[in-house]
Amino acid sequence: MPQHPTVDLSAFPPGFRWSAATAAFQVEGSRTADGRGRSIWDDFVDTEGAVRDGATAEPGPDSYRRHRQDVALLARLGVDRYRFSISWVRVQPEPGGPVAQAGLDYYRRLADDLLEAGVTPFATLYHWDLPSTLEARGGWLDRDTAHRFGEYAEIVADALGDRITHWYTINEPVSTSLQGYAVGTLAPARQLLFGALPTVHHQLLGHGLALRALRASSATEAGIVNNHTHVRAASGSDADVQAAAVYDLLHNRIFADPILTGAYPDLGAFGIPPMPVVAGDLELIGAAADFYGINFYNPTTIAAAAAESPVRFEIVPTPGAPVTGFGTEWPIVPAALTDLLIDFRERYGDRLPPLVIGENGASFPEPDRVDDAVADAERIAYLAGHIAAVGDAVRAGVDVREYTVWSLLDNFEWAEGWTQRFGLVHVDFDTAARTPKASFDWYRGLIAGARA
Repeated sequence: MPQHPTVDLSAFPPGFRWSAATAAFQVEGSRTADGRGRSIWDDFVDTEGAVRDGATAEPGPDSYRRHRQDVALLARLGVDRYRFSISWVRVQPEPGGPVAQAGLDYYRRLADDLLEAGVTPFATLYHWDLPSTLEARGGWLDRDTAHRFGEYAEIVADALGDRITHWYTINEPVSTSLQGYAVGTLAPARQLLFGALPTVHHQLLGHGLALRALRASSATEAGIVNNHTHVRAASGSDADVQAAAVYDLLHNRIFADPILTGAYPDLGAFGIPPMPVVAGDLELIGAAADFYGINFYNPTTIAAAAAESPVRFEIVPTPGAPVTGFGTEWPIVPAALTDLLIDFRERYGDRLPPLVIGENGASFPEPDRVDDAVADAERIAYLAGHIAAVGDAVRAGVDVREYTVWSLLDNFEWAEGWTQRFGLVHVDFDTAARTPKASFDWYRGLIAGARA
């Protein structure tokens, strides 16, 4: 039998939570079932050439019809919580329009089955699937979208709050703003560069409005989750250090500062236009949350860009780092997660609520069809290294309460289609057959060991 890495669990206090995650568009399938509306990701996958392998997210894991298989896997895994997302267009096909009871019934069944299995449902209100009709009106560039999101949050909280009391509001606003609106590699595929910055403020405003709606319901725990990266300068030169500071501002601080301090960083000092703030916005955005969620995959090494570049930074390979299936875009440096968590504690101090690792995982090349468990030793090493890195941060005094593996299942990896597999469970994308990998059993053993 192969020897897999072990993790010193002594740093993790009693009650530390272990979780796994998915997202609606990536696993549900059934894009046209029960009156579901269209989202920007439906538009993206239907655009020729947008998705690397032409995948359309159908049927994929088919969780809309097979969610009980997923719940059984979660129970077998032994997780405390399951992070899943609720599809806005499955619940409210047209913003401002009637509610689709069939969509709400699906999430009721999912939550009930999770609770019966002893797994706490931890739902995300928004994981990138903006209704197409809102995008046609400007999407997150338009302030009104934040208000429509607040209304949707109220609908979901009122309908499901008797079953679901733990909530993420918005997932990774940085990815929507930078990849979706600034450079166009994700839906809605706009290429606005710094013209995308209003989407930052409007997503954060949407978070504040959703948090208020959840507080008015029965929520016992709610907060936002963002993708953060530890930014490193490619060299000690003034140009590289300054470029790294700009990137850190755009990827990390412009999102975290308003949530955690109630104010944006000094954008003018970096030549960045001000945010479209209206009186009262920052009070909503900076309202105290129960946790702050951090998704982490890799550090980012930054060099100064060439003089003719429209931006002042360039992402370059991280020297000496092994990589995931994404290549040099995703270097593997577990210690960077420790550094990031400590940086958050030092930067925000008493204003920092407990932290939750909302996603962490890696994709590696794997076969489309299997007869037995995939021996995914590279994934196990990645997870072990990063869980150990969280433990190091806890030892250094950072209040981290939960760790979440991305992902429970192989799923539709956005613009990469079916070409990147993150799951603890292998999925045959033609038949939706599920086969736990070696990493599934490894994580199950780790969870059991943590509770021993």
